[in-house]
Amino acid sequence: MQLRRVVITGMGAVSPFGRGTALLMSALEEGRSGVRHVSELEAMKGMRTQVAATVPELDSLPIPRKFRRSMSPMSIFATLACQDALRQAGLGADDCATGNLGVSIGSTVGSPNAFYAAMEDFFVDRSFERLKSTFFLQIMSHSCAANVAQTLGINGRILAPSAACATGSQAIGYGYETIAMGKQQQMLCGGADEFHPMTAAVFDIINAISTGYNDRPTETPRPFDRDRDGLVCGEGSGVLLLESLDSARRRGAAILGEVIGFATLADPTNIANPNTEAMEKCMRKAVEDAGLEPDRISYVNAHATATEQGDRAESHAIHRLFGSEIPVSSLKGHLGHTMAASGALELVATVEMLARKRLIPTLNLKNVDPRCAPLNYVTSVRNACIDTVIKNNFALGGVNSSIVVRRYQDD
Repeated sequence: MQLRRVVITGMGAVSPFGRGTALLMSALEEGRSGVRHVSELEAMKGMRTQVAATVPELDSLPIPRKFRRSMSPMSIFATLACQDALRQAGLGADDCATGNLGVSIGSTVGSPNAFYAAMEDFFVDRSFERLKSTFFLQIMSHSCAANVAQTLGINGRILAPSAACATGSQAIGYGYETIAMGKQQQMLCGGADEFHPMTAAVFDIINAISTGYNDRPTETPRPFDRDRDGLVCGEGSGVLLLESLDSARRRGAAILGEVIGFATLADPTNIANPNTEAMEKCMRKAVEDAGLEPDRISYVNAHATATEQGDRAESHAIHRLFGSEIPVSSLKGHLGHTMAASGALELVATVEMLARKRLIPTLNLKNVDPRCAPLNYVTSVRNACIDTVIKNNFALGGVNSSIVVRRYQDD
């Protein structure tokens, strides 16, 4: 079977810097942090962290009210990002209804805010009488994909992966495979998540969250740094419009990049702890899927969340496969860990790096941890002629994912 080439023709982003790819990239290039003090965390008993990378207030009015009723913040984030991706790709409402466009958008879980509010009401008086009829539509695990499809009138294939930190990456990979196999011409792909103190509590309980920089929020997280002390929870959405090359050419669409390889593999060695060999295997499979040798990869956008074990394991996996010369950076220092959005939101930025021929550094990386592998860590904005990149996402539960993207070549 002849696989079709899959290109990127639109992108959308909702990040701790606001709505839009332009806002995202200006903040990244200027070295700004989206992490801030959150008073709600300070007020919670037993919560050690007080910082998060939250999205500033957004205008949701571009989404009609009849659709907003069934949305939580993460569905709003995803829908706004999809609208922007469609606009950049030059697709309108009529294009959404042809059946040629599908959706592959996931979240870690359904809305934690809606779930918490419902349970709070229930446990006060042991009654569900105060629950809104839209409650389930907000907490179902496929809420983002469903709400996007409903709002935009999309009637093609719908996928809603849920794999924690690897969700956005899987959603893009599944969309890529769907188009490559000829099942759809176009797919809106990505992930979204919203912040809630319960999310921070989960990582606080397992000692994976940053607690030592509450008075200096912009100095954490610190991927690969010797003084890192854990991740910072974030929120947002990243969406890429993937399209068959034939379709993009017919429409005369501007092509932003090409997806050429994908792998997602289980790591059964431990449900919570990362494994270097498993990470290396996933990256190797993605590179093989792209039909390349490892030396053809010119940049690694690392998952690196600033946890003790995770950064160390990933750095050594990168070193084993690519050696010590390849440029490596993580965007978690700027964005925090946007959970299900991270794979897609960070890939949006990585595609922009390809176009601009400029690498974004790892914010807050001042002193590389000597226990991490000797790599070419990017610590300042760097001009670089990169052609082919790999994006990693490694999730709790032993879910690993890597995507290979290259600058589009008309050959």
